[in-house]
Amino acid sequence: MIDENGAQVGVMTTKEALALAQSKELDLIEVAPNASPPVCRVMDYGKYKYAQSKRDRDQRRKQRGAEVKLLRLRPNIHEHDVAVKLKKLRAFLEEGNKVRLNMIFRSREMSHPDIGRQVLLNLAEQASDVGVVESHPRTEGRMMSMVLVPKGASAKTPGGQ
Repeated sequence: MIDENGAQVGVMTTKEALALAQSKELDLIEVAPNASPPVCRVMDYGKYKYAQSKRDRDQRRKQRGAEVKLLRLRPNIHEHDVAVKLKKLRAFLEEGNKVRLNMIFRSREMSHPDIGRQVLLNLAEQASDVGVVESHPRTEGRMMSMVLVPKGASAKTPGGQ
């Protein structure tokens, strides 16, 4: 038996242990039922559960999943605009976020998807020191998408999610 301060009281019967816990207005909790003899502890169980839920809540608050940031591009983008998008892409990847690059085609641009694919692959190549391609360019209607993840996170993402 262990008392409320964590000191070992010794071996006693269940009735004695319950009487001791009730005299201190605390609960008797079985800590190790498979031990011989079983180990019990005198504690305020409600206070313990409250502290545990508070710790769990703090853990969840500190936990932050990677966000998926979005960058939109057009196929006829100029060099300076590519540099600006690349700078933003690098910043997102360095923060630990996934980045989805969306190449949007309009009217006659649809007849040249190779130009858009080349722009996406060029961006991925220029950011290869901070990011890795998770999904290669795929066309969905009038949009071509590609996803990049931070360099160390590609192995951490379970199931590619």
